[in-house]
Amino acid sequence: MINEAMYGYGVESSVIREIFTYANERKAQIGADKVFDFSLGNPSIPAPDAVRASIERSLAEVPPAELHGYTPAPGLPAAREAVASSLNRRFGCSYTAQDVFMTVGAAASVSCAVHAVTTPGDEIIVIAPYFPEYRVWIETAGAVCVEVPADPETFQLDPVAVERAITPRTAAVIVDSPNNPTGAVYTRATLEALAAVLEKENARRTEGLGHPQPVVLISDEPYRELTYGAEVPWVPSIYEHTVVCYSYSKSLSLPGERVGWVLVPQVSEGARRVMAAVAGSARALGFVCAPALFQRVVVDCVDEPVNVEAYARNRETLTKALSSFGYTYVEPDGAFYLWVRALEPDAEAFCERARAYELLPVPSNSFGVTGWVRVGYCVAPEVIERSLPAWQRLAQDYGVCAK
Repeated sequence: MINEAMYGYGVESSVIREIFTYANERKAQIGADKVFDFSLGNPSIPAPDAVRASIERSLAEVPPAELHGYTPAPGLPAAREAVASSLNRRFGCSYTAQDVFMTVGAAASVSCAVHAVTTPGDEIIVIAPYFPEYRVWIETAGAVCVEVPADPETFQLDPVAVERAITPRTAAVIVDSPNNPTGAVYTRATLEALAAVLEKENARRTEGLGHPQPVVLISDEPYRELTYGAEVPWVPSIYEHTVVCYSYSKSLSLPGERVGWVLVPQVSEGARRVMAAVAGSARALGFVCAPALFQRVVVDCVDEPVNVEAYARNRETLTKALSSFGYTYVEPDGAFYLWVRALEPDAEAFCERARAYELLPVPSNSFGVTGWVRVGYCVAPEVIERSLPAWQRLAQDYGVCAK
């Protein structure tokens, strides 16, 4: 017999990837220049030249058996040390390689963290709207996904709402800043308020009330470097029981290479147990030994700057045009998504109507809220430019833009 839960995840595949597949089919049918695919967070900016130089250097200098061989399960010592040293330079910390576990991309990072800090029946709080795969990873661990709405105006997380949602079974809270899908960057004041809520709960637990471990804050940060002037606070400096998950998919434009890391600052015996559990999760899930070649790229490119300017130009072109057509949206402080209010309450119906113009945003339903769409502007500038007449005609159909 097959596993019915896994069968269900396979049948009900990611809405984002379904739209991406549909876009590719339409491009083959009518031409790529006529389809406006805003579905996938697939960077259009090429990887930095330093990535190519690193690969070529490794190919020339590292013996093939070593270059393509297994690494230690937690990753190459040089890669772990490079990550720790980079974080120390940037955030004034004192991490070592022992604090870092190299992973097979952000999905593995978050999934390993979730499995590491939960037992079946535990609860993990997510801030809605949230990346849909969180629910899959949480449920696969046997835990319960608890949705807590963000502030409906700013899409900052709401610490008061989080406090109301905490129960004796709460094992963790996942935050994602800059946020996918809204582009919101959680402020230091907001994160400090959240930390105070979690510390209050932890104090109860030291008295034997509820869960035997402190609430863990899982900070999912693949968009950390993609900001437009906003500060992205370093969460472990605000809350001790933080696990940071990272990927180079966005910062180095390497989504297909699946390399990232989990950071568990070894500040206590409890933290050392969490890191051991992360390693155990990676073993159980088959995520040990991140890609060897790209771990070497991390060593060489760990501090490589991100070409945020290209995304900023796309952001300006899209927001200026959509504003003139009558759309409303959340001004994104980071990432490369625009969170646009659908022109009718049913976001899925709105997206279906948009398909008539070959516009392919993602409806908000799969992100845990209704009435919005996510528009990924990590596309070539000409895709945005060519799409603008279609956005205008769609708005005209709803009567919000003059013909």
